[in-house]
Formats: sequence, C-alpha cells, structure tokens
Amino acid sequence: MSEPSEVTLTRHGDGTATLRIDRPEVRNALNVATRKALAGLCRELAEDDSVLAVVLTGGPEVFVAGADIRDMAETGTVEMIRRRAERWWQAVAEVPQPMIAAVNGFALGGGLELAMCCDIIIAGEGARLGQPEVNVGIIPGAGGTQRLTRAIGKFQAMRMVLTGEMIGAEEALRMGLVSRVVPDADVYGEALKTAQRIAKLPPLAVQQAKEAVLLGADASLPAALALERKGLQLMFATADKTEGMRAFLDKRKPEFKGE
Repeated sequence: MSEPSEVTLTRHGDGTATLRIDRPEVRNALNVATRKALAGLCRELAEDDSVLAVVLTGGPEVFVAGADIRDMAETGTVEMIRRRAERWWQAVAEVPQPMIAAVNGFALGGGLELAMCCDIIIAGEGARLGQPEVNVGIIPGAGGTQRLTRAIGKFQAMRMVLTGEMIGAEEALRMGLVSRVVPDADVYGEALKTAQRIAKLPPLAVQQAKEAVLLGADASLPAALALERKGLQLMFATADKTEGMRAFLDKRKPEFKGE
C-alpha cells in the first residue's frame, strides 16, 4: 500500500480546487519530495480546464515554516546544482489559473517564497512572515531577493533579507506583501470565497488579466501597455465578452462559458 501524499489536490466541483501541504510534524517544511509533489500537481492543474481558481494552504496552524533544514544540512554545491530546484518553483508560478495563498501561522523562507508565487495572499491576524535564511548561513534562493523586492521595494526587502527578522500580518499588509488580513479562523474560508468569486468570471479574461500583470511588471511601460492593449483586443473575439455586455445591458446575470 502506498504512503499517503503530503501534498493533496481537491477539486470542489465549482471551478475551484485546493492544494494542501500536510507535514504538521515539521510545520510543513519543504523537502525535495514535497516540492516535487507540489510541482507535479501544479502541472496537472495547468492542463485542467475545469479548474478556474486554486487555493494553496498549509492548514489552520502553519502555512510553510521554510525549507527542511534536515534535507539541506549535508547537501553540497554540486547536489544543489543537479537538483535544478527552479523547475519545481516555476511549475507553481506558471499555473495559468489565479492562485490564492491562505496563510496561517508561519510563512518563512521557502514558505514566503511559495506564497509569493501566488497571485493573492490572504493572511491570518497571527501570521508571521519572513526570509530568515541568513540565520543559517545561506540566502533566499526561490525568489526571496527578487519577488520580495518587486512586492515591497528595495529598502523593506533589504531589511527583511539582511536581518532575517519576521514581520506580522498587519505590517505585511501595510507593505503590500499580502492582499488581506482576516481572523485566523477565517483564512481558508475567505481564500476559498475569493477563488469561488473568480471562478464565476469569464476565465479567458481572468487569465489574460493575470498574464498582463505578471509579464508587464518587468517590461517597459510602453511595452506593458501594448501587452495590455492586445489582451483587451483579444477579448473582443470571445463569446464571453458578448454575453457579459449583453447581460449588463439586459440587467441579468451573465452565463460565461470560457469561449
């Protein structure tokens, strides 16, 4: 009999799905097996047209407390290069559907980097976020020096990366690092509600909007505006555009079909 997976995918039948990391004995720390399993499920989701929005969670107590130090303590440079771990992170970041991170408790190191691969972060009031890698003699290696800087700016990112200190959810909200802060008990429910709301919208428009935001962030303003404009123009060829505008004029709810 096979061992139960430490990463599970649940499709809810309403266009939403939940990815859950379940290693409570190590506060959901990410080892190689967990990262591979998560990447595999993300690749599966990317090909699933029935799923329109995804919640990523670690459960009600902790999101992900970081990478598994036991997994790295005796690892050398050659092994780290051979792992090509960037492939696993890329699979998460490249899921075309919107991803909502439901963050309770610790989101540290690789845990914060994982949350930053998502599009929306909903954090509990008691959440603690940080990039503490410097405390164990390394630096962030999955976006902690890059996505973090793009999210909150150079000086706040430098403070977090160079000191390794944790910040609370409210401070993270003020910085722009999380989207919303809610009571700890409501985090997953609010994340799922957000996913359900997105899943009712025209999926082609949602995915084009996500693509424009992500790709435009690293482009010049003229190039980014052109990308946005082309995305808008493409929507005028969709049945959902016609349905959405007709429904608005008819004062009725639209019935989007992803066409």
